[in-house]
Amino acid sequence: MADGGHYYNEHDDRTAPFRNRKGRGGHKGRPFDRSRRDRQRGSHTGVFGGPGPRSRLDNADGDVTMSDSSQDSSSQNRFNPYSRNFRKGDGRFDRDRRQGKGAGGGRGGGFRGDRGGLSVKARSGWYKVTIPHGRKYDKKWLVQALQNICSVPYNPVQYHVDHSRVQFYVDDHDAANALLKCSHKITDSDGYKVEVHVNPCSPPSFLVSDLKPEHLEYLKQCMAKRFDGSQQALDLNNIRTDPDLVSQNIEVILNRKTSMEAVIKIIEENIPELTCLNLSNNRIQKLDELAELVSKVPNLKTLNLSHNELKTDRELDKVKGLKLVELWLNRNPLCALFKDQAAYISAVRQRFPRLLKLDGQDLPPPIGFDVETPTAIPPCKGSCFGSDEIKVLILHFLQQYYSIYDSGNRQPLLDAYHDGASLSITTPYTTQNPSRSSLGEYYKDSRNLKRIKDTTMRFRLLKHTRLNVVAFLNELPKTQHDIASFTIDVNTYTNTLLSFTVSGVFKEVVVDGKSRESTMAFSRVFITVPAGNSGLCIVNDQLFIRMATTEEIRRAFVAPAPTPSSSPVPTLTAPQQEMLTAFSQESGMNLEWSQKCLQDNEWDFNRAAQIFTQLKAEGKIPDVAFIK
Repeated sequence: MADGGHYYNEHDDRTAPFRNRKGRGGHKGRPFDRSRRDRQRGSHTGVFGGPGPRSRLDNADGDVTMSDSSQDSSSQNRFNPYSRNFRKGDGRFDRDRRQGKGAGGGRGGGFRGDRGGLSVKARSGWYKVTIPHGRKYDKKWLVQALQNICSVPYNPVQYHVDHSRVQFYVDDHDAANALLKCSHKITDSDGYKVEVHVNPCSPPSFLVSDLKPEHLEYLKQCMAKRFDGSQQALDLNNIRTDPDLVSQNIEVILNRKTSMEAVIKIIEENIPELTCLNLSNNRIQKLDELAELVSKVPNLKTLNLSHNELKTDRELDKVKGLKLVELWLNRNPLCALFKDQAAYISAVRQRFPRLLKLDGQDLPPPIGFDVETPTAIPPCKGSCFGSDEIKVLILHFLQQYYSIYDSGNRQPLLDAYHDGASLSITTPYTTQNPSRSSLGEYYKDSRNLKRIKDTTMRFRLLKHTRLNVVAFLNELPKTQHDIASFTIDVNTYTNTLLSFTVSGVFKEVVVDGKSRESTMAFSRVFITVPAGNSGLCIVNDQLFIRMATTEEIRRAFVAPAPTPSSSPVPTLTAPQQEMLTAFSQESGMNLEWSQKCLQDNEWDFNRAAQIFTQLKAEGKIPDVAFIK
């Protein structure tokens, strides 16, 4: 196969010398590239070891700046301050970018295997350098040959032979880019061109090791110098280059599990009251270890993660338990994933709803309902009428309506409906078979618009004219409503229209007047117009029926309403009649409910008054008890 005047041996992916032959096969004119096969992700494991320091960190003088000094202040005037400047002078790399040929075009998002240029997504971190068939070369010769033409000095880490390949690692972006450009520029003794493949990778596992106890002590001293006690702030910006650590040949790389765990352990044991933490410029790719901050550093309010390698905002889920008010994320790859600033802010605020500043920019005040101290919710009020006049009108109407509705003969309800009245009944939408439940009798006539899509069927299920409405009501199961459970809310009131909603519970009455065990709940919207001097006429009736909740069942039919009557039972004695009249006047209840209260308390006036006062304070006496 030919590529720029070079051939490949069918069984050797080294570049062969030029022999002026035509390419053959389906790969004509294309170099065979095994770099895709060779791409592997590094992994690292390890457990924090060695005894931790016991003493407190010494207070250090000087202020700690939580933002990076390397930030471009002008970038705050626009949303996308996160792109990096490409290296100038690399004309081929710039040309490839303009033509859409730059690195990152493939799924790997890494390097081009045969030309120079690194993906923007791989600007820093570790890189694996692979030389196919490198075992055939003398190690000293190969290293020297690469050094001779590589424009940037590099330090190969863990040079080893894997099968027929040679592999080593570098942790410098410019060195990796320069090594990539060495591909096809070295000719071996057989006249073959040496290929160099470079791919981004995770930190090699052999580098992930526990810090030694003496290293932990140096790290603690280093952190003490970077701690500002007056501000409770710790600045760990680019800690791997700290002179105190470098002089002791100690590598604290915070994208390694053990290094981050060591830092968090020192914070936990010495400065758990920390409020500001700067972790910028540390090549951090994951936030798994930082999840410990939620419980170990509960007062943390400011966190700087800028200039790192966080690739997705999902990493923030691991630390969303922090109650941050300021966060820095600029110069992370994740910032380029959002279409605009609003989407970026929204995604971050979903994790940190109390955030006031993001990347140094003030955010609008958060809107939330989180309360630091327990707050008692005001008790729910019962019915809402708007005025006593409306209250009397509606309660009188409902008492008449439901006394007929539950009587067993609903024909007299013809007087309650307008000639052009309409009615619809609705049950909850369900994908299960409703015929097996107590709602089966109502489900077949349900006009639930989520279930009924056909317009003709919707029209048929709407009962129109008062004759059809009452005829339909007569077909429904016989019922017993709990008047005491009623809640009434007035929706609209004008001189010509009154709309109100009634909610409560009821049971179905079957043979011999016995009720079913199942309790159902209803909500009914009546739209009425004035009728006569003090009456109402229904023009629209919307009935919604569902199964009652456990709480509704527990409170249902506890104190059933007495049988309505216009005068007290004539069998009362004269003293009882006198007591009843006095109790009705003082309590405000009508004679029926006053008599019931006295009878339940064996005609003990004082005890009945005490019970009445208690029940009224608890809201357990229905409004109908006060209709006279």
